[in-house]
Amino acid sequence: MKKSKKLLALALGMSMVVSLAACGGSGETTPAPEDTTPAETTPAETTPAEETGNKLIAGIVFQEDQFFKLLSAGYQAAADEYGYEIQMTNTNNDQTRETDALNTYLAQGVAGVAISPLNTQTSPATIADVMDAGMKVAICNNSIDAFPGAVASYSADNYSFCYQTGEAAVKFIQENYAEDETINIGVIQFKTQIPEQSADRVNGFFAALDDAGINYEIIADQDAWLQDMAVETAGDMISANPDLDIIYAANDGGTVGSVMAVENAGKAGELFVFGTDGSEQIVDLLKDDTNILQAVTAQDAYAIGYSTVEALINSLEGNPVEGEGETNIIPGIPLVRGDTESLDTYLADLQSMM
Repeated sequence: MKKSKKLLALALGMSMVVSLAACGGSGETTPAPEDTTPAETTPAETTPAEETGNKLIAGIVFQEDQFFKLLSAGYQAAADEYGYEIQMTNTNNDQTRETDALNTYLAQGVAGVAISPLNTQTSPATIADVMDAGMKVAICNNSIDAFPGAVASYSADNYSFCYQTGEAAVKFIQENYAEDETINIGVIQFKTQIPEQSADRVNGFFAALDDAGINYEIIADQDAWLQDMAVETAGDMISANPDLDIIYAANDGGTVGSVMAVENAGKAGELFVFGTDGSEQIVDLLKDDTNILQAVTAQDAYAIGYSTVEALINSLEGNPVEGEGETNIIPGIPLVRGDTESLDTYLADLQSMM
């Protein structure tokens, strides 16, 4: 059936940011962060860190991929720049682990936490509790709307940066297909993991096609956000739909896995991938000879992480915070096959941050 804007908009009714039906969140207790020497516990909201001498903060992410590695590197760089010690926790998509980490850091007297929250249903309650107890919290990779009282939030705009990928797809389609041809598209996303974020990305991509008047039909739509998962899921999608022209993948793991699935199916040069996020591996795939991956838009994960910790520290020290109490958007970085100069520049910047 023909995909319309109306159909694409159905997913937007889902709440921000995540349903954990397909990942973690089992309620099983997992180890809290490693024990550290407790810092002085002084109410951060009443006494600036520069006066208490409490220079210990924490950074929390929820997944182990290139995006979160870069985000964590941004956390670390800002902490180093401002003379703070930072402890890191990866919750591995486990809500119990996130709750345990926040409570452990509170008990240890950590002055503040920079966090990419796992979801907007259960994460806000624990975050509100630790803020009420005197710990500052800065949010990233998420809207601040569900976290009132947080210092600020820093994020890419999922709809906008995936619209950029859609624009690259429009150019590719116009150059390689007949004007009246219907393009068969498969989608690899993560709507059961983070529903609204996934919907924003998919809708942004297809909005660019709609605005350009591209004729297309979405003939498959599956979830697979990790690389190994996406290899299998996209492979099954290709087998079931031999007339696929394009796969759009909504995150890093889905993008890499989809490219591998196309290559495994022997469809290089026939089936093309447009994706999301940036990494060394994705740059390599954009430069290789298979001609499968055509374009992505990378989030500036390092800048997101750096800005989050910078805002947290400024708030702790009683300094002004630009964009305080708001969601601050960090622009995306378009990466397109054939633009070797931009790809090389991005890769050099990436390697310098790790």
